[in-house]
Amino acid sequence: MPSILLLLLLAFLLVQPCISHLSQSSNNFTDQSALIAFKSKITFAPNDTAFTAAGNWSTTTNFCEWFGVSCSRRRQRFTALNLSYVGLHGTISPLISNLSFLVSLDLSNNSFYGFLPHEISRLHRLRVLTLQFNLLEGSIPPTIHNCQKLEYLSLRNNKLSGGIPKELGMLPMLRELHLHSNSLIGAIPWSLGNMSSLKILNLQFNNLTGTFPRDIFNLSFITVIAITKNHISGTLPMNLCKHCPNLQRLYISFNEFSGKLPSQFNHCREILLLSLSLNKFSGNIPKGLGSLEKLEFITLSINNLTGNIPPIISNLSMLQEFNIDYNNIEGSIPSDLWRLPNLTVLGAYENDLTGTIPQNIFNITSLKKLHLAANSFSGDLPLDTRISCPNLEILALFSNKFSGRIPSYLSNCSNLIEVDFSRNFLSGPIPISLGNLKFIKILRLAYNQLTGEPGDQEHSFLTSLASGRFLEEITTSLNPLNISIPDAIENLSDSLQYIFADECQIKGQIPMGIGSLKNLNLLDLWGNSLTGKIPSTFVGLESLQRLYLDENKIEGFIPKQLCKLKNLGELGLSNNNIFGSIPNCIGNLNLLQKLYLSHNRLTSSIPLNLWSLKNLIFLNLSLNSLVGSLPPNMTKLVAMVSMDLSCNQITGNISSIIGTFESLSYLNLSKNLFQGDIPQSFGQLKGLEKLDLSYNNLSGEIPKSLGALPYLNYLNLSFNDLSGEIPSGGPFANFTRKSFLGNEALCGNPIFGVPPCTSPSSRGLKVKQLLLKYIVPIIASFIIFASLVIMLRRHPRCNIHILEDGRDVIFMQTILSSIFELGLRCSEELPDQRLDIKDVVAKVNKIKLALLGNRNRDSDDPNFENELSIRKAHHCILPFVVCIYK
Repeated sequence: MPSILLLLLLAFLLVQPCISHLSQSSNNFTDQSALIAFKSKITFAPNDTAFTAAGNWSTTTNFCEWFGVSCSRRRQRFTALNLSYVGLHGTISPLISNLSFLVSLDLSNNSFYGFLPHEISRLHRLRVLTLQFNLLEGSIPPTIHNCQKLEYLSLRNNKLSGGIPKELGMLPMLRELHLHSNSLIGAIPWSLGNMSSLKILNLQFNNLTGTFPRDIFNLSFITVIAITKNHISGTLPMNLCKHCPNLQRLYISFNEFSGKLPSQFNHCREILLLSLSLNKFSGNIPKGLGSLEKLEFITLSINNLTGNIPPIISNLSMLQEFNIDYNNIEGSIPSDLWRLPNLTVLGAYENDLTGTIPQNIFNITSLKKLHLAANSFSGDLPLDTRISCPNLEILALFSNKFSGRIPSYLSNCSNLIEVDFSRNFLSGPIPISLGNLKFIKILRLAYNQLTGEPGDQEHSFLTSLASGRFLEEITTSLNPLNISIPDAIENLSDSLQYIFADECQIKGQIPMGIGSLKNLNLLDLWGNSLTGKIPSTFVGLESLQRLYLDENKIEGFIPKQLCKLKNLGELGLSNNNIFGSIPNCIGNLNLLQKLYLSHNRLTSSIPLNLWSLKNLIFLNLSLNSLVGSLPPNMTKLVAMVSMDLSCNQITGNISSIIGTFESLSYLNLSKNLFQGDIPQSFGQLKGLEKLDLSYNNLSGEIPKSLGALPYLNYLNLSFNDLSGEIPSGGPFANFTRKSFLGNEALCGNPIFGVPPCTSPSSRGLKVKQLLLKYIVPIIASFIIFASLVIMLRRHPRCNIHILEDGRDVIFMQTILSSIFELGLRCSEELPDQRLDIKDVVAKVNKIKLALLGNRNRDSDDPNFENELSIRKAHHCILPFVVCIYK
């Protein structure tokens, strides 16, 4: 029996390696199949990477030797995959869940898209999951909490949406959670306060809302809390680090936190950075900040902080950046700030600080940026020539009340890149020594009382700046420089892009050498006393986009060379003595958006191709002597906002195409010779605010469609030949008589100073009244008289008798007068003023009896035939009188 057991044991020992090998082969096949499935979902891989090299990721080789693959030594199981920065495109295969021994998966900085497969939660050994900088979308799988050994999770910089799963709070070993730069929404789960091992929480640049969970400040290992650029609200604990003593960095800027800043920092012995800007914090800057011995950066900008800068800030010997821009901080700058040997940035822009700047601030040798603009600092700038500030790069003191001269020691600050002294009360000459600033890029001195150096203009500050090879901008606007532009301007840096020198009392001619500034983007010489012609060398300003020479004394023609400035977007030549015509080539300036040529002596017609400038937004050609007419086929300028052609001699009809300028808000065509109708298409200008067509020869009616323009607030149609009714609805309810003066044929509401309009029915009534009052009585009386004459003529005896007897003539005049009076009484304008029909019949009978009485007077034996004729005449007259009466 023992021998049998011994034989069985020996057999097992011999077979066991084979069984183990078969098991290992089976497991390896599973890993290999999962990796092949993973590769099948990759749609693109660069050819120059090891991933696509011959024999790599092929079943003909051991997968543990594949690029990016790591295996365990003993079992040869797949444990790690690192394909970061390879440039792969594709989706993540769900079969990756079959890699049961996987510990680390890093696919960062590729272009994986689609959803994060929930099957990944089956990787129970997974400790590191890095999928950052891809194109993954959808939500974070809540089942990921099944990866209980997960220590590092980074899904940052993807396109993930939805909320943060509360199940993440069930990852007890998680140390770093990076979800920033996605599109996550909703509140931060309170369960994250349960992750006792968490050190770094990074949720920045999402759309998270709600209140920040206070329990996160109870995580004893937490070192970084970063939630910048969300919509999170809440308050900070007054004793910030009581339960999180290891906190080093707190990023909560661009949120909606409120309340007062923490007052106690006793336990914050490790804190290096506090980024609290762009919130709603109020109250004072706490003095407790002075105890943060390791603090390097503090930014409190754009809050509602008040009070003073605590002098204890000077104790923060490690402080590098102190920024309180856009608050309501008062008082002065603590004089002991010079004791901050590592300070590189001091920012207090847009506060209520007063007093002078302590001179020793400029002695902080580490200082790189001093931004104290938009306060109420006053007094002279320090003038000690021993000041050097060797590392100072940005000096921004604009919008204060500084006076005195620009200090000459600025030339000692050899690393200065930007100097801005604009909007102060500085005076005296601009120092030539500024030319020693070899690295200067931006020099802004506008809105002061600075002058040029007296004497030789060739040795002015402009000439001295020629040594600055990095100079990009010079701004001297609104200073009484009283200088000429030196010929040496051609020596200024090729990098120069902007010259703002408007209203500087610059005189003389523009030098030809200015054309050498090939990278110049903007030249503003508006409002000076420049003379001479526009240099033809402007053609060399190939990068020029904006040119303003308005309000000078420039004369001559507009040079055709300007048409070669292909990048020109704005051209201002108004208020000069320029004459001649607008160059036809102006249509070549395809990028032109603003053209101001008003108040010159330009003649001829407007070039046809000017109307082809589809990007034109503002056009002002007013106060010239332009002639011709507007072309009926002008281009539809959909971008045009303002057009002023007033005070010229333009004739013809107003083009209806203007009504298609859908962006137009201002149109002034006044004081020209336009004729014809106001185009009906103007009713389509829904954004029109001001319309002036006064002092032309326009006729016809005012288009009713103008009453439907919702934003029209100014209208001037005065002194034309318009007729018809003035519309009364819409914006017309706000206009006055001034809008319609000098149009005699207009009618409408009396508030417009015009007579009321007569409707067709009222005109017919007036005609009827005129007929009843004047015409009908005359006609009726004539007919009655004619009837009597005809009747008498049929009886010769009566007729002869009347003609021969003078008494009968007088009698007949009396009868006719009665008939005419009866006609007038029957045709009164108002019915209640007319005779009653009974009175009419009585008066007709009276006339009849008078006639019969006169006949009986002449004959004792009346003739029956004559009486019968008179009765017949009475019967003929009476119905006509009744008809008139009706």
